[in-house]
Amino acid sequence: MGAPDVRDIFGGGVAVITGAGAGIGAGLARHAHQLGMTVVLVDVDEPAVTALRDELAGAGGAAHVELRDVRDPEGVVALAETVYRDLGPVRLLVNNAGVEQFGYLWDTPISNWNRVMDINVSGVYHGVRAFLPRMMADPSPAWVWNLSSIGGVAAVPLQAPYIISKHAVLALTECLRLEVELAGHDDHIRIQAVLPGAVKSNIFEAAGGVDSDQPSSDVTAAESQRTAMLEIKAAAMDPVEAAAVVFEQAARGDFYLMTQPDYVGSAMAERAQVLTTQVPPQLRSQQRFDPAKH
Repeated sequence: MGAPDVRDIFGGGVAVITGAGAGIGAGLARHAHQLGMTVVLVDVDEPAVTALRDELAGAGGAAHVELRDVRDPEGVVALAETVYRDLGPVRLLVNNAGVEQFGYLWDTPISNWNRVMDINVSGVYHGVRAFLPRMMADPSPAWVWNLSSIGGVAAVPLQAPYIISKHAVLALTECLRLEVELAGHDDHIRIQAVLPGAVKSNIFEAAGGVDSDQPSSDVTAAESQRTAMLEIKAAAMDPVEAAAVVFEQAARGDFYLMTQPDYVGSAMAERAQVLTTQVPPQLRSQQRFDPAKH
């Protein structure tokens, strides 16, 4: 028996993707469109999603723009109502919208902390709350993908709010899978966690930093971490290529969807080893920030 045909599983359905304006969100949208899905591009960046919509429309098929902020629970409910009224049942919901933050945790402005948690964690919850009951009420097969990260199974200094948020999304998704099964909807609803490794995105450029007006804030440490992440981005995976891998794994029925299975899998194994041996997290040499060098 061969591998499942991704197009047979996903083609022709409606895909709602938050944070679709760039990075892996745009990659998932492009690949979903290639599979024949009707794509709903959700973002706050109107120029980005409008340009993507025009690109996809030029290639044939259907793409729609919805300017929504995932931090607004009623706005996300209105999004679900609009999609179901105008386009029909959702086959794939991708809760992808996310932002980064650099700097020591104690230097992180409260507004930046709230921004990361409200978008990365509450945004996923708002998507689940608005769409999942409608998906469960329809007997058709449907999928919910929540975007965690390789950071969801790691401890990384100078990015604590982001790392914390991605641990939270992974836990949310694992609990949600159990709850869908407990409620008796696992016969047609598939809950899956997406853990990208390094995928090209503008998330590092747009990331928050620390307040330079506060004399106690270590701006240099924060910006050094940004520079390090931008260096990783230079060799990162193409978002469309990453999306193809995720769709293949999802069609196969995997729960953990990893853009780079070996790379992300090794981080998961390392995390398991840390928890099993109960050895405290250790700084790697490349993670040590030496102010004398900057």
